[in-house]
Amino acid sequence: MNETNNTPAVRELIEPLYRGKFWMQLIGVMLILSGVVTALSIVGIIVAWIPIWAGVVLMQAAGGVGRAYERDDVLELKHAMGRLRTHFTIMGVLLLIYILLMVLGLLFGIGAGMMGMSELQSM
Repeated sequence: MNETNNTPAVRELIEPLYRGKFWMQLIGVMLILSGVVTALSIVGIIVAWIPIWAGVVLMQAAGGVGRAYERDDVLELKHAMGRLRTHFTIMGVLLLIYILLMVLGLLFGIGAGMMGMSELQSM
């Protein structure tokens, strides 16, 4: 605890994230690599920037967590938390898009299957 204002030090608050910094960096790198691989396809080039952006933001958050812990710096902590918020926002929107596409694909598949069945029955 800081003796001056009786609040916990930044280092005490951010220690759990600091201990998980390696995993944040690993996931960030994997997201960037998956975006690069996605960009190799013609259709994938349209959406490849999303995982790359999420990976870069997560890497920035991990760096900010490390700096906040090492320097006991409140501003770095605030910046790192903002980057984490951005990362989870990106991933949340991406997940919603994936779920929507999955539902549309399911409905399309069911519709196509029904049409195929009706053609078989008419023969």
